[in-house]
Amino acid sequence: LQLFIALTLRLKLRNKFLEILSIAGSQRISRLSPKRQVPKHIPRPDYAMDGVPKANMLELMLKPYHVHTPEEIELARAAGRITREVLDLAGQAVRPGVMTDEIDRVVHEETILRGAYPSPLNYMGFPKSVCTSVNEVVCHGIPGTNTRLEEGDLVNVDVSCYFQGFHGDASETFCVGEVEDKYKKMMQVAYDAWQAGIRVCRPGVDYCEIGGAIERHAVKEGGLSSVRAFSGHGVGKALHLPPTIVHYENDNRLGPMLPGHIFTIEPMLNEGSPEVNTWPDNWTVVTVDGRRSVQFEHTFLLTPTGVEALTAKTDKSPRYFWEAPR
Repeated sequence: LQLFIALTLRLKLRNKFLEILSIAGSQRISRLSPKRQVPKHIPRPDYAMDGVPKANMLELMLKPYHVHTPEEIELARAAGRITREVLDLAGQAVRPGVMTDEIDRVVHEETILRGAYPSPLNYMGFPKSVCTSVNEVVCHGIPGTNTRLEEGDLVNVDVSCYFQGFHGDASETFCVGEVEDKYKKMMQVAYDAWQAGIRVCRPGVDYCEIGGAIERHAVKEGGLSSVRAFSGHGVGKALHLPPTIVHYENDNRLGPMLPGHIFTIEPMLNEGSPEVNTWPDNWTVVTVDGRRSVQFEHTFLLTPTGVEALTAKTDKSPRYFWEAPR
């Protein structure tokens, strides 16, 4: 018994030491509320019970990038519309004093209200229905009962919804109250860099061209760095599919874009170093220097003339501070 107690104490001390090493900024590991339940009538993705995504992964990985049929595209559009609606509602919940667990509640309930399943829930064991990444958290921030949004914060809210067999995937970075001008500029530069990558997309262009367009704008206009550790991806019947779309200058010839391809572009652009650490919760990814990170994401359909954002803002969506109100 004494040996067991000693080993347990050593493990706790080791984990605490690792936690201290990986935390350079103001955020801390989340305390979780009880797992939110999904009603039985809601169709679930194949990982909902055991956390393991399947979705004919071997077959999908061995095939060329899937060209979606008109019927599949309509299903993807429906999933994208729901994802947009839920992301807008999540953004409206962002304000000083709100716990990120409250944003998770909004996303969970509004997703279910639309007959959809919150894709992050139990994906590879992820414990919540949305990712909320505050300030130096680059991605995969876990909503918590102890993570309070403060005046001047930036928070990225990453929403994915599974509906009628297809996933939609989108994220936005929101200002919490009044934010310093330098962070407003960072947001706008990151958004414009994302748009530069989107403008590259048209049939016949290699996927590798997207990253260079993003990084060149981010560096030139704002001195931002592009995270190497994470990428955009194909999305559809599974949440993550080929191709892997990096967001920095590269020569990774992945093949040409073709009408009917569906994928995300989601650069994570840092104020400082592009290097990241992962916390001991095995999910939360943070900048190594504690400086801030910004991200925007849509699900895109490649068309004969360019791209259609399946998760695009609607006339009812909140506008960014640099956009004219509608």
